[in-house]
Amino acid sequence: FLTRLTLFYVNARERKPSLPVTLVMKRYDGRTKPTPKNPEMAEPPPEEYKCLYRAQLRKQKISTV
Repeated sequence: FLTRLTLFYVNARERKPSLPVTLVMKRYDGRTKPTPKNPEMAEPPPEEYKCLYRAQLRKQKISTV
């Protein structure tokens, strides 16, 4: 991820005018399925949250946890 992110910034800087690199960091609880409507069936919240990182340059996107 860090290697590709570095390339995003290098490619963005070489362009005239320079392109924006969008970097987003978000709390991630590890769930891949939506939460159920019934609260009894819901999973308990995790003890520790992870971070989800996303980067975008034009139509190229990368992400990691």
